[in-house]
Amino acid sequence: MLQTMRPRQWIKNGLLFIPLIFDKQLTNWPALARVVLGFLLFCILSSLVYIINDLMDFEADRNHPQKRLRPIAAGKLKISTARLAVAALTLIFFIPAIWLSPQFALIGLIYLILNLAYSAWLKHTPILDVMILASFYVLRVGAGVVLINVHQFSPWLYLFTTFLALFLGIGKRRAELQLLAEGANTHRKSLEGYTLSLLDQLILIVSGSAIITYSLYTFSAPNLPANHTMMLTIPFVIYGIFRYLYLIQMEQWGGEPEEVLFTDRPLQVTILLWGLSIIFIYYLTPR
Repeated sequence: MLQTMRPRQWIKNGLLFIPLIFDKQLTNWPALARVVLGFLLFCILSSLVYIINDLMDFEADRNHPQKRLRPIAAGKLKISTARLAVAALTLIFFIPAIWLSPQFALIGLIYLILNLAYSAWLKHTPILDVMILASFYVLRVGAGVVLINVHQFSPWLYLFTTFLALFLGIGKRRAELQLLAEGANTHRKSLEGYTLSLLDQLILIVSGSAIITYSLYTFSAPNLPANHTMMLTIPFVIYGIFRYLYLIQMEQWGGEPEEVLFTDRPLQVTILLWGLSIIFIYYLTPR
């Protein structure tokens, strides 16, 4: 059951902390406590979604060289047990979520409905499938926003998150297409609508857009230091995107972005240095 809940993917829910950090409220202890609780609840919600997805896709997963090892597809977890877990996790998420914030619970509901629609229909539609995947990342940021009293959270961060999420989603499709080769459409119908050259062009567009929107954020957001020191963080973002692109095309990684994050040391160091620079510039330098 724990394997099916995919705790390694909970790291994506760290996006809930983005509004807290970039709104300079990391030392606001009540706000931090609310976001931590929201993070834990979103981990439950995302695990609920993973179980539902595996229940809906276990037959197709059996034809995938990697996903066939998932517990439901491999027959290691009973379908009846997984269904009971779905009911339990639904209650465990929504009851405290409504108490924490009705808006947070609503975003959770939208996230759940979109995931159900994605699993049933939308994942079979080229282009739209990666746009829906990107929306899941943006919803996490929105969930973090409604948990705190936002002062000056820049909309540029929403755009940056959108383009970065599209970059990861398209990279994931590229990795799937390359891994499954000619049998790709038997596993995921939307892969019929993609070619490697098309995906490479889309990656070029969204990666460039991610760098541009982040760069615009670093000197246009209202709560940044007046000396534009935030622009010093741009090289970390550029290198991180370039490194991930290298791993996709040269090392043929990218099927699961969180696995890349847990595996690639240069990318880990880049994200760590970027995070430390953000903390230093936001919290330890005068405006």
